[in-house]
Amino acid sequence: MFAVKMPRIALLVFLAVPAVAQYAGPAILSRGDAPAAMNVPQIDFIPFLSVTGIYDTGLATVSVNSQGGLANAASEGIEMDFGISGVHSWKHTKVLLNYGGAVREYTQATYYSGVDQSLMLGITQQFSRHLSLRINESAGLFSQPFALQGLSPTVQFDPGTTYTPTTDFFDNRTFYAYTQVLLTYQKSARLSFALGGDWDLTRRRSSALYGVTGEDATGDMQYRLSRRSTAGLNYMFTHFSYNGVFSGTDFNRFSATYAVQLSRSWEFSAFGGVTRVDSKFPQLITLDPVVAALLGVSQGYIVSYGLNWVPTYNGRLSKTFSQGVAYVSGGHSMTPGNGLFLTSRGYTASVGYSYTGLRRWSFGVSAGWDRAESIGNILGEYGDYNASLQTSRQISHVVHMVASVTARKYQSDSFGGYNRVIWDARIGLSFSPRDIPLRVW
Repeated sequence: MFAVKMPRIALLVFLAVPAVAQYAGPAILSRGDAPAAMNVPQIDFIPFLSVTGIYDTGLATVSVNSQGGLANAASEGIEMDFGISGVHSWKHTKVLLNYGGAVREYTQATYYSGVDQSLMLGITQQFSRHLSLRINESAGLFSQPFALQGLSPTVQFDPGTTYTPTTDFFDNRTFYAYTQVLLTYQKSARLSFALGGDWDLTRRRSSALYGVTGEDATGDMQYRLSRRSTAGLNYMFTHFSYNGVFSGTDFNRFSATYAVQLSRSWEFSAFGGVTRVDSKFPQLITLDPVVAALLGVSQGYIVSYGLNWVPTYNGRLSKTFSQGVAYVSGGHSMTPGNGLFLTSRGYTASVGYSYTGLRRWSFGVSAGWDRAESIGNILGEYGDYNASLQTSRQISHVVHMVASVTARKYQSDSFGGYNRVIWDARIGLSFSPRDIPLRVW
């Protein structure tokens, strides 16, 4: 009798699961998922407005000073930050938003004053029990590359899996946009397929720096091995083209994926494989003496083609709290460069922790390391170390004290002029109608 009832009970439990949560397994990093335990049905859309005093060092335009060295300025100033974030769920639709803007005015280096904006938007539409569509959008406009990437409590995709520019060297006006569309077919409780495409665009104001346009096409198959683990296979094709230079790169990435929910709050997700890299770039060569005498020039350009097989891997370990998240991630992949360098092999590592559980305090800390080897226009190695600390304290129901400090060290063994350190510090007041300490990161 007991054996007969058990299948019926299991069937009832399965049918009671909401249509938008049929998978309910650990996050799949190759699909860009944030940790599954961060997935919340509702967070009120709450705006904020902050006024802070700022002090920045190492400000550098794409120019040289009167001594012929790299431009380098420091200045105090004032900044007004504003934004809104939250999550809203309907029966079959979910919208996730994190928007922030800043108006900055320096007292001395007024050339660097300006407006920065950033947007992260996620939309999920469940068409049926088996078919869902997800659209992720990340866009922004900035002059200073101070901001560090991290997991957002209101957007369920990992910005570390996008091509958002984070290692730009110069304080130069930069626009970026990234769009991902992913259609998922949940064939059964265990087996799912995904098919999607990405598009990204980066443009920089200086003509000395390169912009990039990229397109991705991806498909995968995932199989849920158990209640806590999922494994699968993934293929991705990527094409990068650069404005201002005749060049381009094609990537074909083949990888295996694995994700496991170690406990209710601990989760690990990773993928690993190999990438075939086909690239073409102009190369300056010295002409044969006879040709040089005939044409009257000693150098010319040829189109250089390259083919490489590069190991590719990425992993993330996370722990989600009721009031925050901690994570560590790292990997090796191909990147479009940073406007100064083009196609590069990149290594990354990052760690972060944010918490809003104290009565009046919240804080967040993050650190990262990037190292890349350019295989495009300029051959060489470049990278940076970075760290950031933010905190806020609730003073009254709508008033919060906010403060932050960020440091970044650019480093290169190949190019001495690339080595420099920049600092960004700010403190001020923020206004937001909420009952818990404000998160402004």
